[in-house]
Amino acid sequence: MTASDLPAPEFSRPIFVAKLPGAGASYKIAATEAERAALARRFGLVSLDRLEADVRLHRAAGDICLAAELSAELVQSCVATLEPVPSTVTQRFTLRYRPGLDEDEADLLALEDPEEEIVEPLMGEAIDIGEAVAQELSVVMDPYPRAPGAPTADSGAVAAAEGGGGSGAKGGRANPFEVLAALKRQS
Repeated sequence: MTASDLPAPEFSRPIFVAKLPGAGASYKIAATEAERAALARRFGLVSLDRLEADVRLHRAAGDICLAAELSAELVQSCVATLEPVPSTVTQRFTLRYRPGLDEDEADLLALEDPEEEIVEPLMGEAIDIGEAVAQELSVVMDPYPRAPGAPTADSGAVAAAEGGGGSGAKGGRANPFEVLAALKRQS
């Protein structure tokens, strides 16, 4: 698969590196309603009501550095009840784009020192700051959103086991085999 085979990013804001001033530049970006709807579909959200970012690009030691702060309001589905779970996300992040670096080398750099800034290959002549923001949003969203009062996996299984007459283990936790037996009786 080549880059031309990939779908266009939903929130694309390419910045051509050759036009980047020596002192760097700042950009304030915000997703349109159509872009937010497309990103909501991509990330499996109920809705993405706001996505904005302040992005700064500058050169450093042959790399292009991106420093950004994103802010978003979104609604996800509860993993237990499917109820809507609204949340606000604010995140600062940095990336370094390096010319001449390929994907494998970037992966090796990340494995060598996971605490260091993420180094991405600079592909082509532009950095898509909108896509960088969208990808960061996907990473910082709650992977398992829960509505207030939604049952947890443990609470449902423990309740089933206790309702089935199990005595439970020390500390009030049910024996896992009692939980399985209770679940089997329910089906």
